[in-house]
Parts: sequence; C-alpha cells; structure tokens
Amino acid sequence: MSSVKVILRSDVAGLGKRGDVVEVSKGYARNFLEPRSLALPATAGSEQQAESMRRVRSIRDAKDREAAEEVATRLVPTPITIEVRAGEGGRLFGSVTAADVVDAVQAQTGIEIDRKLLVLDEPIKEIGSHMVVARLHADVEFPITVEVVAS
Repeated sequence: MSSVKVILRSDVAGLGKRGDVVEVSKGYARNFLEPRSLALPATAGSEQQAESMRRVRSIRDAKDREAAEEVATRLVPTPITIEVRAGEGGRLFGSVTAADVVDAVQAQTGIEIDRKLLVLDEPIKEIGSHMVVARLHADVEFPITVEVVAS
C-alpha cells in the first residue's frame, strides 16, 4: 500500500489541523481529501505555504485562548439563575437543557456561548445548584454554576 504526503488546508478530525503535513494513503488523498479541498499535495513550495498556515493558526489559537480565558474569568464567579416550573419534591415539569443555560447566560451576562461548547451529560431535572462545564477552547475548560429555582 503506497502513501503520499499532503498538506491539510483545513482541520480534519482524526488526521490533523490546518497546515499540518501528514502522510495518508493515495486513495484517501485522491478520493476524499483533494476533491473536498481539504488537502493539497506536499511539494517544496507548498511546504513553505504550510509553514505560514501553521504560523497563522498559532496566532489565531493564542487569540482564541485569550478570549476564552477572559470569558471564563467573567463567568466562573457569577452564578446563573434559571426559573422553571416545578412540582412536589423539587422535580421540574420538563428539564433545563444546554440551550436554556446558553439563553440564561446571554440574558444575565451578555456573553454569547455556543450550546455545543457546554458539557451537559443529561438535562437538569431537579431544583438546586448544578455545575455545567464550558469547553470554549481546547485548553480552556471551566465550570458554570447554574441555580435552578422554582417560579
């Protein structure tokens, strides 16, 4: 089985990030990566282009990490309160989902977070204090305190 070196033009899950030079099988490069413009063949000139892609990626990554850390410093000390209808014993009529948490964060702090970045194993179904983990960056993960109260 023969392989070929390619330069990734965008992040590919399980393979690498933009600008990485990776070795893949010829068929994978020819039939999947190149038709979707995810990679280009590695040549001497394109290796220099890949280096500039990596530099740009590292600069953008540093800015993203810095922005995520700033959001973390604003959200960690601030508990987010969500009012819901509840029945006997503190059980909710329905549940509090990641989308509800995102809406409450937006309304109470003005910070926009993508709901896909919240780690909520299962929806919250009881009144009380709950921790929801926000993973805004690969290196920045922090807890958000969510206070669920009966309305």
